[in-house]
Parts: sequence; structure tokens; C-alpha cells
Amino acid sequence: MKFNTSIRRAGAAAAVAGLVVVGLAAYAQAQAPQPLKIGVMEGFSGVYGDLTQGEVEAIQMAIDDFGGKVLGRPIEVLQADHQTKPDVGAAIARKWYDVDGVKMITGIGTSSVALAVRKIAQEKGMIDINTGAASADLTGPACSPTGAHWVYDTYSLAKVTGGAVVKDGGDSWYFLTADYAFGHALERDVTAVVKAAGGKVLGGVKHPLSTQDFSSFLLQAQASKAKVIGLANAGQDTINSIKQAGEFGITKGGQRLAGLLVFSTDVAALTLPVAQGLVLTEAFYWDLNDETRAWTKRFRAKKDKIPSMLTVGVYSSTLHYLKAVQAAGTDEPKAVMAKMREIPVNDVMTKNGKLREDGRLERDMYLFQVKTPAESKNKDDIYKLIATVPGNEAFRPMSEGNCPFVKK
Repeated sequence: MKFNTSIRRAGAAAAVAGLVVVGLAAYAQAQAPQPLKIGVMEGFSGVYGDLTQGEVEAIQMAIDDFGGKVLGRPIEVLQADHQTKPDVGAAIARKWYDVDGVKMITGIGTSSVALAVRKIAQEKGMIDINTGAASADLTGPACSPTGAHWVYDTYSLAKVTGGAVVKDGGDSWYFLTADYAFGHALERDVTAVVKAAGGKVLGGVKHPLSTQDFSSFLLQAQASKAKVIGLANAGQDTINSIKQAGEFGITKGGQRLAGLLVFSTDVAALTLPVAQGLVLTEAFYWDLNDETRAWTKRFRAKKDKIPSMLTVGVYSSTLHYLKAVQAAGTDEPKAVMAKMREIPVNDVMTKNGKLREDGRLERDMYLFQVKTPAESKNKDDIYKLIATVPGNEAFRPMSEGNCPFVKK
């Protein structure tokens, strides 16, 4: 009887000790700083898949450069493929904000997805920093007090590339346009630039996203006799349309191709013999200066490919966001956005950039021309700089954007 009593006492003591240990562990976990969560959402597969490779590595570089923590909290990155589908992107954003505790989403390429995600972010009062989609509506009718548009937009692409082509004699245009929000916005904005410069648009044709065969579209463009065929598409669609235009002898026949959203990765895929002479607008080029070359060397140790402006865009947006969280002393979205607007943007891609009230980051844009094989020193030597366009000239004036909360 005494023996059983001793066993019961020992068991009770062990149970109490166990509860104490569990309680202490729970207390320690409760006291440990919770991670600040950042999400990167992109079309990591499909028509834009090649453009977005390396973005996760670039975000990690930003976190490492910042010091790995902010306000004493570790920083955690979530990633997801929205498959270029607006409903998928919206569902991911809702789960990240509501369930997973994500405080900022960046990337978000594909304008239709970006506009869907923007609605969710605005509804939740959360931060979305778009680095991949182009539609200028993101700082116009679809602007948000907690949203930003970071790298380029359809207005700047139209202004810089379209303006340069018209000035160089390309005063009649025909468009090959991706049939969704991005393509429509880009055609609209380039048309305005062409007409304002005294040029004319002879017509256009819209093609489905991820088109493999451009023959019928290119034949219509060829038959238009327009001096310039404007490619209001991107990614693999741009690559396919340029390649097939070469097969049809369109440029040899005297018509010019205007790549309205072309990336360094596209040029690498096309090769210089095919892409030579293309005039295009970018926000970044790896070989621009010593700083861009040094950053690229670090990036290529993680992902051996030329970084595009999308890659560096997520680096830049993440680094500036973390600076703003640190300066605000909180991750509360409105306080962070106020600091993001207050602090100048300075990094490898942007110098003395300003985040405007409507969410547009004003930064220099660069007009490049693709080198000929004879001009190139190696496979990555692809661009020659034609002009640097200041941000206040490249981007739409805030007074003209129709952002609902910006006072005119």
C-alpha cells in the first residue's frame, strides 16, 4: 500500500514537472519575436516563367544586405506561383494576409493578376508592391494608399520607347497586342504618344496570351504597310513574335519592330543575330556601372543568369520596405507606407527615387539598343545606352492619373 502511494506521488510530481516544462516552452515561444513575413508571388511557370527566375534569390539578397532581421524580428519569405490567373492570385493574397500573417507582397507580374491582388490588398489595408505588372492603371483608377508600382509601367514604356521610335521616323504604327489588361493598356498608352507626336495608328490585332503561332497576326501587320509594328506583349510571346517576324522577312522588307516590353533575358533567348537593332526601355542593365556589375556578380553566385529589371525590382522593393519598417518602428501598413514615401529610394537600381502619393516610384529609365554581334564583346554584352530619361519625364504626371485619393 505504501509502495503504491509512493508510485502515485512520483507520477504526480513527474506530471507537474512536465507541465512546468511545457509551460515554460510555451512562454518562451510566446516571448520570442515573431517573424516578419514577406510574400513574393509571380507567374513562375508559363509564358513569363523565364523572366521571374531568380526573384526569390534576389529577395534573400535584400534581407541579407539589411542584416537578416528588422526590429529584432527574423524575416521570412513565402513564395507562390499564381499561374498568370487572377483568381489564383487573389486567393493566394487573401490567404497570405488573413491566415499566414504576410505583411507585404511583392512581384505580382501579369497586370490582370496585379489588379485582382490590388483589390484584396486594398480591402485588407495591406501593402502590395508591384514590380512585375505593367498597367499604369495601378497608379491610376486602381491606385491604393498602401500600394506601390515599383519598376516600370505602360506609360513609361510608351513614352520612352514609343517616343524615340516616332522621333526616329517611325510615324505609322500597327499593333500586335496581348489580349488582356497589360496589352490593352500598353497599346492605349503608345497610341497616345504616337498621335501626340504627329504619327498615326493604322490598326492592330489582338492575340491570346501564350500564343505559339503568330503567322496570321504578322501577315496582317505586314499588309498594313505601317512603318512600325508595335509588340504590345511580353515574355515568350515577344520572343515568338520577333523570331517569326524574322522568318517572314518583315524587317528585311523595311518594316521595324518596336519591342514595347523587352527584357535582357528575352534578348539572351533571341540571340543578337535575331534581336540586333531593337530599341527598348529598361530600368536596369547589369553592365551599366561598377555597382551593377558587382551586384550581378553576387547574384550570379546564387542564380547563374543575367538579372533582369524584374529580378532587381524585387530586391529594391524589399530592401526599401525593410528600411521603412525599421524607420517606422512598426509593421503597421500605413505607418510603413508613410516612411516609404518619406525616405528616398537608393540602391543598385534606383538613385534618389521618390515614391509618390499615388504609389508610383519615380526613377530614371534607360533607352537601350541591342548590339550587333560585331559590337558585342561576349554573350552577356547585349546593350548600348542611347539615353537616360529622368523619372519626372518618363512617368505620367500624378495630376493626370485619376487616382481617386490624390487631390488635383
